[in-house]
Amino acid sequence: MKVIILCGGSGSRLWPLSRTNYPKQFLRLANMSHSIFQMTLQRALMLCPLEDVLFVTSETYKHLIYGQMEEMGFNPVAENVLFEPMAKNTLPAICYGVKKIRQDADDVAVVFSSDHLIDNEAMLAKTIESAVSLTQEHMVIFGIKPDSPETVYGYIKPDKPCGVGFTVEAFKEKPDFETAKEYVKQGYLWNSGMFMFNTAVFTEEVRKHNPEVYNAFIEDDINICFEKTPSVSIDYGLMEKSSINAVLPMSVGWNDLGNFIAFYDKYHTNQDADRNVHFYDEIILDGKDNLVYSNGDKAIAVVGLSNVVVIDQKDALLICERGSTAKVGEVVKTLKENDDKRADYHLTEYTSWGSLTSLEDTSQYKVKRLTLPPGKAIPTQMHYHRNEHWIVVNGTAVIEIEGEEKILRGGESIFVNSGVRHRLENRGKVLLEVIEVQSGGYWGEDVVYFNND
Repeated sequence: MKVIILCGGSGSRLWPLSRTNYPKQFLRLANMSHSIFQMTLQRALMLCPLEDVLFVTSETYKHLIYGQMEEMGFNPVAENVLFEPMAKNTLPAICYGVKKIRQDADDVAVVFSSDHLIDNEAMLAKTIESAVSLTQEHMVIFGIKPDSPETVYGYIKPDKPCGVGFTVEAFKEKPDFETAKEYVKQGYLWNSGMFMFNTAVFTEEVRKHNPEVYNAFIEDDINICFEKTPSVSIDYGLMEKSSINAVLPMSVGWNDLGNFIAFYDKYHTNQDADRNVHFYDEIILDGKDNLVYSNGDKAIAVVGLSNVVVIDQKDALLICERGSTAKVGEVVKTLKENDDKRADYHLTEYTSWGSLTSLEDTSQYKVKRLTLPPGKAIPTQMHYHRNEHWIVVNGTAVIEIEGEEKILRGGESIFVNSGVRHRLENRGKVLLEVIEVQSGGYWGEDVVYFNND
């Protein structure tokens, strides 16, 4: 068995928690010991070894995937991290994973989205394993038994018994509330976006029902594949056209965190007596059914408001009615139109060597926190116009200036003049944290990297 994890998607409906360059699947939210991506990987490893897990993603997320896998103690299998040349929705992404699997031999493949939460992962694994025999003739969809009528999910109508599942009579689009209530009464299931199939069966179904996608992926060059393929979801492009689908009902505590309504539902155990969900010492007076999420380092009070969402981050604040959360994506669109980097970037950015967090940003100076895990190093570089003052606050830094090494421990600092080659490395066993104060007044591109390390 192989597992394909889809790691694309910007999660714009969860802005400002989720940003284009750091989307929701890589977040570690309140009460989570791992990120959502890491939990998805743990889920996959219940079904197969790491070398049989494929990740389909964007080059943008390479450092996030590698870094979060290394954080878990895993060495990424580079050939299994598949970078899409361009985003073309889920069917081409899955075809890319299937193409990679079939280079060796056909196999059973399970498809997970990297941004879903599952409460009962053992039950999920058991259900998946029970349905493997269905993949000889069917493409399997995992349906979720609804616990309430929801308008944010697509629905599946089961038909006749089929092994441990049912054949599929119909797929239904996201309904209005009254229609959703009727669907729940009639035993419809939510479409979870998790699939399982034999790669040979899947490929034949793509050939029959979406020849344009099939013909694109005949090409050897993956860039040409993505240039030729249309952009289409697996639901529209294949599943709704196929007659060999089987659906398995599940109750595993599934949540796709698709918007802040789903977010509120996920954290229902954090509700107070007035059904307000919050996590720190936020004060909520004369209000009910609110969601308040913050970093916990700011005094927040909500007075006389009900059914609102308040998401506070250091560089962005969202306030909206719960019924309007579907419009959050429009906020992101407007920010992008205004060339506002806060649509795409958090204050913390992740790199091949660790991360940097903006603490202060002015026209005269900038203050950042650099973090380097053990064994990581910032490559040798030089700035033409910018000076840097490094203060070590945790760990031990090895700093090389014009080829001369210096060791700095917590509380020690060093000044790096412009025009000087310098390098920072963590050879220790604990996380290295350095406060960097940049000065010089010029913030254009003035860095030169050297490849002689």
